[in-house]
Amino acid sequence: MAWIVNLQRVAMTLLLLSLSLTSFADALVGKKQISLVDKKGVEVVVGDITFYPQAEGSRYELHINHDKFKDYFLSMKEMKCLEGPELWCHLAYPYPQPHEVSNDDLSWLSHDLLFMFKKKEDFGANFWNGIYYHMQVDGDLIRGEAQAVDLNLLASPPDDLTVPPLGEPERDEIDHNKRWLPQLIIR
Repeated sequence: MAWIVNLQRVAMTLLLLSLSLTSFADALVGKKQISLVDKKGVEVVVGDITFYPQAEGSRYELHINHDKFKDYFLSMKEMKCLEGPELWCHLAYPYPQPHEVSNDDLSWLSHDLLFMFKKKEDFGANFWNGIYYHMQVDGDLIRGEAQAVDLNLLASPPDDLTVPPLGEPERDEIDHNKRWLPQLIIR
């Protein structure tokens, strides 16, 4: 009789493990499309990402579709920018990083999807106008909310390359009504 109780416990453990892996698998497995979303809900597809599950999360490969971006030469640097009410320039994280995420921590992906915004009439690049998408898993989607960040903080490598340098203390809330692409969706 004790073996039946033990068998039931094992079955319950496997069921709970299966349920937790299912929510993990929905958002962080396979090829997904990356869209930035404007204030009116219009999506601009900017690339795709492929997630490869591992024991502690997923490794990912990111592809930005630069065909949708225009070339700009700002502050002595070539940049790829989306054109709209503002220029929205992609600035990939410039230092080595693991390209890994988990349900609870999408920081490295946020670092790979950094942007800088500027008004078309403004001169040069203003790296203090950085955009960091704070991301969270939402069922089978990943949703990101734009936050302000000073990208000048990345002018030199962080002391510890294993820790994402743009943490909560470095980011501020923004007025989403004033920014062109305040949201991100990965599906």
